[in-house]
Amino acid sequence: MIAPALAVLGAGAVTAAATGLGALPLAGRRVPGPRGAALAAAAAAGVMLAAALSLALEAWGLSPVRLAAGAVAGVVAMAAIGWLVGDGGETQLPGLAGSRARAPVLIVLVMTAHSFAEGIGVGVAFGDGDGYGWFVAAAIAVHNIPEGLAISLVLVPAGASVSAAAGWSVVSSLPQALMAVPAFLFVSAFSWALPAGFGFAAGAMAWLVASELIPGSLRAAPARPVSIAAVAGFAATAALGALLLL
Repeated sequence: MIAPALAVLGAGAVTAAATGLGALPLAGRRVPGPRGAALAAAAAAGVMLAAALSLALEAWGLSPVRLAAGAVAGVVAMAAIGWLVGDGGETQLPGLAGSRARAPVLIVLVMTAHSFAEGIGVGVAFGDGDGYGWFVAAAIAVHNIPEGLAISLVLVPAGASVSAAAGWSVVSSLPQALMAVPAFLFVSAFSWALPAGFGFAAGAMAWLVASELIPGSLRAAPARPVSIAAVAGFAATAALGALLLL
């Protein structure tokens, strides 16, 4: 059992590391101004909405009731955290030079919560014992790249370096490695919790998009380009997800 568990841990670590690749498109680019940052946040919102929809659809097929309960819990939890964080003036991420870190802090927290659910998904898939776990791990690793981009699109305009954004992207996905092994070892118990975990992540991401990213984008840029950026982020992520299912 030790060797398979180490393989599961390794698979989870690879999926986490892949998230850092999402920062690469921003390498060598200048920090955008307020309008550019607003459009970047809108694109990140589209990416997160596509990810939330994917999780919700997956959970719906497992248990609509647990999906709904998890989604409500995700919204309530993130609303409470948002209230505790306040305007972000006293909450900083290492490597972030900006004076207002509310949105960056919240997106890292939301994506970290989302990674717990995906880590459970990796472990449960390996627990089936038919090789399906490797497919799921590979799919999540590829899917993590646009999620890392979503994080970077918020962190870099707020003052983080590309390397710091990549680092925080990887940190946000570390729960995938941490949760994969216990989910593999106790597959039955974690299978029951999986739809609630997916629902929690979907609700948390939807809350962040609706309460932070889109309103913030609309304060700094016109509605039309914000909408186009959000739709582009959503479409690109949805298309990537569709390709992974082929």
